[in-house]
Amino acid sequence: MQPTATVLVYSDNAHTREQVRLASGRRPAADVPPVEYLECATLPAVLRTLAEHRVDVCVLDGETAPAGGMGVCRQLKDEVFRCPPVLLLIGRPQDAWLATWSRADAAVTHPLDPVAFADALAGLLRQKQGVDA
Repeated sequence: MQPTATVLVYSDNAHTREQVRLASGRRPAADVPPVEYLECATLPAVLRTLAEHRVDVCVLDGETAPAGGMGVCRQLKDEVFRCPPVLLLIGRPQDAWLATWSRADAAVTHPLDPVAFADALAGLLRQKQGVDA
């Protein structure tokens, strides 16, 4: 198992980025590595971070403006070679079809339920470990 997993968190809202960190904690599950977070508030920062760092999972806020997480997810899936799995934060359960359109690997709703969020993040980390193994 690698020493840490890197999770990119994209939201224009500092409170949302904090909630993501608090919801999953340092280690979202016992069988995944500890998590290190890279925070981004703009699309250019996301693209730069993905180019400069090894990222295991992206957490994108669908409510971010002007570049919403759903559109950013679709762009990353189209443009980033070996795009990491994406966990999309959606505003309401009815937006799940938009998460599917964006090609997100998983989605959870605001406000974040820490258990559901940690489970989804851990699942994507396990998936990533299986691909890299």
